[in-house]
Amino acid sequence: MVLMKAGPAVAGAVGLVVLTPFVLTGVGFTAAGVTAGSIAAGMMSSAAVANGGAVAAGSLVAVLQSVGAAGLSPGLTMAVAFAGGLLGSRVARFCRTPKLHSRLPALPHKSTKA
Repeated sequence: MVLMKAGPAVAGAVGLVVLTPFVLTGVGFTAAGVTAGSIAAGMMSSAAVANGGAVAAGSLVAVLQSVGAAGLSPGLTMAVAFAGGLLGSRVARFCRTPKLHSRLPALPHKSTKA
């Protein structure tokens, strides 16, 4: 019973840790730097304009580029795993709740008599 309740959380934690590098590469944060014309390039441009021409150290763009270039640090891996576990458990809980249509009143049935 415990495994059935912990399974979605574990799957979410592992899944998010595994998918994070692929997603970051997909949006343009790569080991070679930010890909030109990507979502990451747009984020970096906006951050630089907002900060007077440079991307601030420790900003979201800087952290995402660091993760894209070097991978997840142990602390960030734990944070991503926690978020994935929380997401997995919430999705599982949502899927186990009674369906909305079972709580709706029945619609009147039209007769097909001529």
